Amino acid sequence: MTSGSVHRRGAAREAALARAVEDGLLGPHAPLIGLLDVDGVLAAVEALNEAFEGPAAVQHTFAAKACGLVPVLRLLAEAGMGCEVASPGELEQALAAGFTHDRLVFDSPAKTVQELDFALAHGIAINLDNFQEMARVDRLLAGREACGPIGLRVNPQVGAGAIGAMSTATATSKFGVALRDEGAVDAVIEAFARRPWLNRLHAHVGSQGCPLPLIAQGVRAAYELAERINTELGRAQITGLDIGGGLPVNFDDEDDRPTYADYVAELRTAVPGLFDGRYALITEFGRSLLAKSGTIGSIVEYTKSAGGRRIAVTHAGAQVATRTVFMPDAWPLRVGVFDAAGRPKQGPTEVVDIAGPCCFAGDLTATGRELAAVEPGDVVALYDTGAYYFSSHFSYNSLPRPAVYGYRTYSGGRVVFALVREAQSVRGVVEESGLSQADALVGLCSGNAVTHPGR
Repeated sequence: MTSGSVHRRGAAREAALARAVEDGLLGPHAPLIGLLDVDGVLAAVEALNEAFEGPAAVQHTFAAKACGLVPVLRLLAEAGMGCEVASPGELEQALAAGFTHDRLVFDSPAKTVQELDFALAHGIAINLDNFQEMARVDRLLAGREACGPIGLRVNPQVGAGAIGAMSTATATSKFGVALRDEGAVDAVIEAFARRPWLNRLHAHVGSQGCPLPLIAQGVRAAYELAERINTELGRAQITGLDIGGGLPVNFDDEDDRPTYADYVAELRTAVPGLFDGRYALITEFGRSLLAKSGTIGSIVEYTKSAGGRRIAVTHAGAQVATRTVFMPDAWPLRVGVFDAAGRPKQGPTEVVDIAGPCCFAGDLTATGRELAAVEPGDVVALYDTGAYYFSSHFSYNSLPRPAVYGYRTYSGGRVVFALVREAQSVRGVVEESGLSQADALVGLCSGNAVTHPGR
C-alpha cells in the first residue's frame, strides 16, 4: 500500500472504534469485538492481482484457515479470488460462501477416502500429500479421467524461517514428499510417468518468519522439478505450479512490507521462467490479505499494580489471541489505547502489561509497553488481527466468541457496519458443552444409559 492508503487505514480504524462505542457495539454489555476494514481487504486483493500481472495465467486462492467466516469468504469470492481449503469444515464454508468447485483447492494432509471421492467427483483441485494418498486416488479413479487438476505436494527441504512451527520445508516437515531424501525425486518422476492425470506440483515453504529468498528457493525447486519431469516424459504433463502463500506480515508498524510486488520481484530474479506463460500459477495467500485490516477492541475492566508494574485487565486474551499469548516473541501485536468514548488517548504514558480474562498467569497480549495511562472503561485495541484472530477461537474458560463486524468509512468520517458473526451467548456456550446430554454419565452409572444412536 502507498503511504496515503496506510494513513487511510489508520484513520478508518479510529473512526470505526469511536463509532462502535457510540453505537453500543463495544461497551459494558459487549466488552469485546472484532472489526474488519472491508476497503483494506479489497485493496490487498487489488495489490495482489497487480503484482502478478503478466503472460502467466494466475488463480489466486485465499487460505480459508486465515479467516473461515462465511461473509469474509463471500467478499473474497466476489472480488474474484479462489479458496484453498484444508478440512471438510473449510470446504463447506467455502461452498456456502459461493465459491464454485473449479475455484477451490483442497490441501488437507489427512484427506479421507470420502473427501477425496467428493473432490474428484466435483472437479475440485487436489494437492496430494504422499504416495499412499496417490494410491487411493488410483483406486478411486479406476481408469477414469479426473474431472479437475490433481497435483503432488513436494517438500523442497530448503530450511526453516524464524518460526519453526510455521516452517513447512524443513528436513523433517510433515508435509509433502521430501525431495532431498534418497530416491525421492526418481519416485516422483516415476509417479508422474505412470499417471497422466497428475498435472501439477505444489510447494509451500511456510508463513510468517520465512524471508522472501527462502520462499523463492522453494518455488524454484518445484519449478526445476517440473521442468525435469516434462523433459524426461517428453510432454508438457505438468501444466500448473501451486506456489502456496506465506508472504510475511509486518507486525512492527503500520506499513505493508514486504509487498506482493516485492515478492514477485524476488521470484522473477530466482525463477525467471516461472512467469513466461508455460505454467498456470496458483497462489494460497491468507494472513497477508487480511491481517492489517483487522482490529480487536476490548473494554478495560480493571487496572492494578504488581511488583511495580501496571496491569490493565481486558476481555481480549488467549481465547482470541492464542498465538500471541503462548508465543509472544513470534507473534507480537501493536496496541492502542482509547478513552471511554473511543477516541485515541493522549497524555502522560506508563509502562503497562495488557492482560486478558483467562485464568492463567501468562494470559498477556502485551508486556512492558509504554502507552497512554490506562483506566477502567478505556478501550484497548489490538492491531493487525484480521487473520486467524477472529475465527480461530480458543475455548479456554468457556469464554464466548465475540461479535465480528465489517466496516467501511466514507467522507466526513461516516462509518457503516455489517455484522459478520454474532456474539456467542453464554447459553450457547453451555449448549455447545453437551447440555442436551446432561444426564448421560449419571445414567451410565445408574444402569439407565441409552444406547448411542446408530450403535
